[in-house]
Amino acid sequence: MSIPNIVSKKMLPIAIFILATQILYAQKIVHYDLYVRDTIVNFTGKEKRAIAVNGQIPMPTLTFTEGDIAEIVVHNQLKESTSLHWHGLYVPNKEDGVPYLTQLPIKPNETFTYRFPIVQSGTHWYHSHSGLQEQIGMYGSLILKKKTEDKTFRKGIDNIPQVPVVLSEWTDLKPENVHRMLHNASDWFAIKKGTTQSYTEAISAGHFKTKLINEWKRMLAMDVSDVYYEKVLINGENESQLSQFKAGDKIRLRISNGGASSYFWLKYAGGKMTVVANDGNDVEPVEVDRLIIGVSETYDVIVTIPAENTAYEFLATSEDRTKSTSLYLGDGVIQLTSPMPKLKYFEGMKMMNTMMKMDGSMNDMGMNMSLQKMDMNTVMYPEISGKPKMKKKNDMNMDDKMNHSEHSDSSNNQQDDIVTLNYGMLKASHPTTLPKNAQVRELRFELTGNMNRYVWSMDNIVLSETDKILIKKGENVRITLYNNSMMRHPMHLHGHDFRVLNGQGEYAPLKNVLDIIPMETDTIEFNANLEGDWFFHCHILYHMMAGMNRVFSYENQPPNPYLPNKTLAYKKLQAESNQLHFMAENDFATNGNDGMAMLQNTRWSFGTEWRLGYHDVHGYESETHIGRYIGKMQWLMPFIGFDWRYRKFGIDEQETNLFNQSNSKDNRNLFSAGINYTLPMLVIFQIEAFHNGDVRFQLMREDIPVSKRLRAGFMVNTDKEYMAGLRYIVNKNMSVSTHYDSDMGLGVGLSINY
Repeated sequence: MSIPNIVSKKMLPIAIFILATQILYAQKIVHYDLYVRDTIVNFTGKEKRAIAVNGQIPMPTLTFTEGDIAEIVVHNQLKESTSLHWHGLYVPNKEDGVPYLTQLPIKPNETFTYRFPIVQSGTHWYHSHSGLQEQIGMYGSLILKKKTEDKTFRKGIDNIPQVPVVLSEWTDLKPENVHRMLHNASDWFAIKKGTTQSYTEAISAGHFKTKLINEWKRMLAMDVSDVYYEKVLINGENESQLSQFKAGDKIRLRISNGGASSYFWLKYAGGKMTVVANDGNDVEPVEVDRLIIGVSETYDVIVTIPAENTAYEFLATSEDRTKSTSLYLGDGVIQLTSPMPKLKYFEGMKMMNTMMKMDGSMNDMGMNMSLQKMDMNTVMYPEISGKPKMKKKNDMNMDDKMNHSEHSDSSNNQQDDIVTLNYGMLKASHPTTLPKNAQVRELRFELTGNMNRYVWSMDNIVLSETDKILIKKGENVRITLYNNSMMRHPMHLHGHDFRVLNGQGEYAPLKNVLDIIPMETDTIEFNANLEGDWFFHCHILYHMMAGMNRVFSYENQPPNPYLPNKTLAYKKLQAESNQLHFMAENDFATNGNDGMAMLQNTRWSFGTEWRLGYHDVHGYESETHIGRYIGKMQWLMPFIGFDWRYRKFGIDEQETNLFNQSNSKDNRNLFSAGINYTLPMLVIFQIEAFHNGDVRFQLMREDIPVSKRLRAGFMVNTDKEYMAGLRYIVNKNMSVSTHYDSDMGLGVGLSINY
């Protein structure tokens, strides 16, 4: 089209600028100010620190309409840096909100403005991507509405009453302490959840052989979640009610799982739920009785109020079934849905024993599992596999109702007709095919982990050990994921939706989170149509912080104005998921004082232990080891060390060891080198050679689960030293203990750990 004569060539740039400005301001700018502040909350009867935004938890629901310009100003009034990530949104890379990857952290007392166009619709959410802030309040719902004239607008779905629902959990512990306890293999969470699976409990359940095989294969107790939470919350409360709805009303629940590490089972007392969207993308409606929502996933479900004068429970139960939270829809007599009975952990352990080989790898038994269609853990579900051995509850008082996920309901056992959603049932409402002539890049990742040391990785490599994965703009990226761990992993890709290849052909559903259960192999694909660096990670917060991350980086990308030094920034990002964690323990006993302290990360261990007698005859001893874990399962750790001790002979006095080498306990200052190796039954075998030519062999185990709270331990070596003891766990930091030590004799005391 020609330019009118009245517009000279000199005026052309001005005309283009005016036109661009008119187009920009034709779009509605929706502005939010978010003030991030420390606060005090009381969810459990104890006042604890949390982070509130605009004075509330969850953060304010942000609502936009497709075509808007989002302008979100973050005012950081914390004493630490922060950030916000727009989960599931298509945004320019520099607006994605990942510190040290797309921007620098927002420092204390600084203000940062995120600005991006809204080019999609659906249920999404937003959260902090800084440290562990998401765990203590920094999560909120983000709703993107369709325009009514949009050709994808669905009557009866997009125009009915809608309720944002954010699920989350709360712990009274500092999240940094939670992370440290996970790395240190603390039993406290299992004790609180009632999932310790000790030998006494195994015998009582008729599963002594199951427990023996489990430990023979060097596995810890069966579990489906890592952390014990005091409360689970729905929109920041343990329960709430929406009494404005009447019989016949249909309600669209826009559900986001904003939990840091909890999956939730969803059920509705008023009948079936109709799933109409997942991860912000429309799907063909499908009716189900229940579904499990993975960490960071979103689902839109439609429910109906069946009758007058009744409030129907929408129940969310944590995957470990220890806690639940309820939303009551309607007004009148409360109608509860059947609660979910406790899991049968020893059945799960028995199943796990058949899946795990002695070398730590998985035996798929010839099965090709994918898309959540076959969950081997269903052997743990009493409502499907059989009736649990639990007391019947004829009546439920208010306390029962508040915590009813802990109770069984005999009417819900052995229901083979329960329809549970899986990914194979999801079908996009419109074709989702990728460009057919694009080059295809094939990638494969194995999801790996080590529960003994709480290391989570991809291909046995954590983020700090690898560089970015380069991709080219325009190509189709196809990723095959195999979960070779015993935990579920919700894998999230920033900035993109991917197709889940589930047999629906050109109508494969679009998602940005893939929940992949143990032993599954799934394939996803997306068109690389952006630029910049995009995070790909497990959305269980503590798995991500332990190393299960990657970064997809577009080749020949333009510079990011928010990151002047991208190389240094990436190193800081890598370091964040491989930090050293500290643990210490000290036993104050009647026969002496002994303890240990250790610093560890993914590969390295720096540890020292000591023994101090109260009398000169007992003397003192200190051993320090620096080691590096190697191998896929990290059962082997070569180390170097130093042994420093002094004591006069006494108690079980020995002049020589089993190799007839002279005993140097009276005055010993020796350098050493050796290895630790984890044997079957989780016994640590150690061989250590000292610079004077002495060699010592040792067997040790410290955490044999006798009962729910009672632990046994032993040590024996070729220096004719030995120890045996018991400790009773009082709380997360204290145990009562007794032991016999060949150097210091019998003692009783108090053990303090951190």
